[in-house]
Amino acid sequence: MSSRFDDDEILATVAASPARRVMGVSMLAALGLLTLYVGASTAPGFGWQVFLVIIAGISLWLAYRMWQATAHRVELTPLGLRCSDGVEIVSIADLQVMDRGFFAFKPSNGFLMRSRTKAPRAWYPGLWWRTGRRIGVGGVTPGSQTKAMTEIIAALMVERDHKG
Repeated sequence: MSSRFDDDEILATVAASPARRVMGVSMLAALGLLTLYVGASTAPGFGWQVFLVIIAGISLWLAYRMWQATAHRVELTPLGLRCSDGVEIVSIADLQVMDRGFFAFKPSNGFLMRSRTKAPRAWYPGLWWRTGRRIGVGGVTPGSQTKAMTEIIAALMVERDHKG
């Protein structure tokens, strides 16, 4: 796409810092354990007990998934965004809109994008998600990294639009 960069050169990365990673996972795990305790000890009835145990299981599962997902990072190359495990998130050629505004429905410290074509759903809790044409990057990631990445993506989109 760009003659200035090698197509596989990493221009920017977004990764959860160890402290943010531990804090996010710890909060979800604490919610799960607290809900399990309340469900097992003081639930007002059997229905509530089942409900609280289910919520506890979901919270603990989410903590586990977040721990796995935040071990990876999002990498920006001249061709697009990818996860460090090799999953292609979106190509720059396919990007239609990027929204990093204050009122956007976006992940914490992150940004939202829309592609021209639909892609399979994917979810890396705390790092990125994709559903249909919408892609969100952020969560337990530092805002400074996502801000730098959005600036580079915007420049790549402008370059793409002026070439095509």
